[in-house]
Amino acid sequence: MTPPAPSPAYRRLSVEERRSQLIDAALSLFAHRAPEDVSLDDVAEAAGVSRPLVYRYFPGGKQQLYEAALRSAADVLEQCFDEPPEGPRLARLTHALDRYLTFVDQHDTGFSALLQGGSVVETGRTGAIVDGVRRAAAAHIYHHLGITDPGPRLRMTVRMWITAVEAASLIWLDEGKRPPLDELRDWLVEQFAAVLTVTAGRDPQTAALVAALAEDG
Repeated sequence: MTPPAPSPAYRRLSVEERRSQLIDAALSLFAHRAPEDVSLDDVAEAAGVSRPLVYRYFPGGKQQLYEAALRSAADVLEQCFDEPPEGPRLARLTHALDRYLTFVDQHDTGFSALLQGGSVVETGRTGAIVDGVRRAAAAHIYHHLGITDPGPRLRMTVRMWITAVEAASLIWLDEGKRPPLDELRDWLVEQFAAVLTVTAGRDPQTAALVAALAEDG
């Protein structure tokens, strides 16, 4: 008689591994439901653990878990704009924006809830996390554009466009993800080029940048 195959050895997760597991479970739920509709019991069930275990790693309860999930999503969004400094500058921005919009597409309701705060009590920490994504995106854009010391008009133009991208993403979700993602991406890049051209009429630094972008081909 052949002996039964041995069961795989149980491996206890480290603190960071367990935290990551719980955050991933929360993000998977936030991807389809607003934070106020997700309970700690839901997170525990999705992660295959008990509710007390969730509280052990997040003693602050739902708000602490929400902030950790927001921080995790913010880290991914920040990385979306980290593009190798190769090729035409607007093409780099297109690639970065493609990753950003893909994240929005995949996380759907969760993106709206995370960005807007949902009905979970917003704190200075959550606001700072979202603002950090915007600042990181702006820093990456300056880097791709080859700008080391952006003046006030160029800074305002870039920050206004980032705000427009966020708004367009939320409206796109409300509109049933129409137009198609690739069309939205190209449209937003074209809008960026257009607002740079408008600013160039008032700002020599931006005018020089627009001329350089034209030479990129």
